[in-house]
Amino acid sequence: MTQQQSKAASDTDLAFDYIVVGAGTAGCLLANRLSANPNHRVLLIEAGGRDNYHWIHIPVGYLYCINNPRTDWLFRTEPDKGLNGRSLIYPRGKTLGGCSSINGMIYMRGQARDYDHWAELTGDAAWQWENCLPDFIKHEDHYRLDAGGDADPHHQDFHGHGGEWRIEKQRLKWQVLDDFAEAAVQAGIPRTEDFNRGSNEGVAYFEVNQRSGWRWNTAKAFLRPALKRDNLTLWHSTQVNRLLFDTQGKALRCIGVEVERNGNTQRALVSKDVVLCAGAIGTPHLLQLSGVGPKELLKEHAIEVVHELPGVGENLQDHLQIRSIYKIANGKTLNAIASTLLGKAGIGWEYLMKRSGPMSMAPSQLGAFTRSSAEQRYPNIQYHVQPLSLEAFGQPLHPYPAITASVCNLNPTSRGTVRLKSSDPRQAPAISPNYLSSPEDRKVAADSLRVTRRIAEQPAFAKYAPEEMKPGVEYQTDDELTRLAGDIGTTIFHPVGTAKMGREDDAMAVVDSRLRVRGIHGLRVADASIMPTITSGNTNSPTLMIAEKAAGWLLTEQAPFAESARAHELA
Repeated sequence: MTQQQSKAASDTDLAFDYIVVGAGTAGCLLANRLSANPNHRVLLIEAGGRDNYHWIHIPVGYLYCINNPRTDWLFRTEPDKGLNGRSLIYPRGKTLGGCSSINGMIYMRGQARDYDHWAELTGDAAWQWENCLPDFIKHEDHYRLDAGGDADPHHQDFHGHGGEWRIEKQRLKWQVLDDFAEAAVQAGIPRTEDFNRGSNEGVAYFEVNQRSGWRWNTAKAFLRPALKRDNLTLWHSTQVNRLLFDTQGKALRCIGVEVERNGNTQRALVSKDVVLCAGAIGTPHLLQLSGVGPKELLKEHAIEVVHELPGVGENLQDHLQIRSIYKIANGKTLNAIASTLLGKAGIGWEYLMKRSGPMSMAPSQLGAFTRSSAEQRYPNIQYHVQPLSLEAFGQPLHPYPAITASVCNLNPTSRGTVRLKSSDPRQAPAISPNYLSSPEDRKVAADSLRVTRRIAEQPAFAKYAPEEMKPGVEYQTDDELTRLAGDIGTTIFHPVGTAKMGREDDAMAVVDSRLRVRGIHGLRVADASIMPTITSGNTNSPTLMIAEKAAGWLLTEQAPFAESARAHELA
């Protein structure tokens, strides 16, 4: 492998200043920022296709994009002991915009403590909440700051306007969700007007990444405007087989990538940096395929070790949601509306004429953050509440009116892995989240289901005569509820942490605090894999913030490879 990597460049090799691998959430922003300087030749590579599937752009279309081979890589987890041996679908976006093209569109930063903790773990104040806030604000376009908006005097201290990333309020409300919110207040959860000012404790409707009733993905926000620039090249439907390295110099350097494009193997070389934005699954997998990772794992698959980094593919964290379903009476839910041809026609007509109604819905409308028990210092559980119910994703709605209140542990202590299965880049890696593998996570799972019951028992919800269909009132003890959580828990697909950043003395850190891969020059990671710990909420917007920081560092450091010509002279 090393000999192949260090052979002389051929006439068909192309040269760029920056190569960004992955045109998902982070990659689209990064390509936009790097190409803003017309002197930078930027290559953006995406294994998936264009985002021209109509269901990507209609908000409710996530139902048709997840587990669809056109838009999803169709990953599955390994059988999970904590889930009583079950394997889960593990959605990952297979299109421009990546997961921002198939996710729940919820705009959520997490909590200030998340970022302050990163600063402690890395020893770098750049990751403190107050220093991350400008990176969130920079690309934001918040509807409350529109002309005639209802922003309070302090809103602009926390939010931006005029950026590429549009944030809007949802275009419909449900009385049953309004009443669930009031029940949450009666159960001790305060109302909030903004989940994104550092403490997300409270209950409110989620704000969403939409524009006028359409999904607003990162391909539309950041990539399409940038593609008008002559210095940005996009290769979609292109598989990156491996990274290329110069092993002959004094220091190990990443000099480019080998790709499969239009049926041909091709190389692209770089004079400055290769930036991995392939996500918490794709990034560690590509590093391992390239000979960077745990030595024993690489040897097991006959991959030459270019650089040993034991943390690559370790530290996987995710949010596991546990769904409670309540059958209700005397209330309108999507189950009933969508059960007739007339109802379905009305839904379609409303969206066609107004860009509102159920087709404009995010997967979850109402959110709440609270504590699973009194001893918790911070809100440690999150609710996604929906005016619908079904047995499992992809199955039809139940024939009776019902709501779903899904709850997840925001700060799981369980850790999983992403490990290659072979040297074939097209074979999916083994994804093992190890859900509910710690006593702490099992306790939170049981306690959180009790919180759900407490909310549903409040007077504001009593008029619906709620009947607990899932998990069922027969489950009461910690052991019963924990096992039940393993039976019904599903991922909200927030994988992070598999190429974590950390201090120099952290043997499992893959990148430093400025996202440079340890021991390899010219290689960075800028995606959710660098998070040392998962954020206390949905992970899409924090990933954009990470990319914004990475872009700032790349553009200000301007540390070109002094021997860039060597990339064309390697013997």
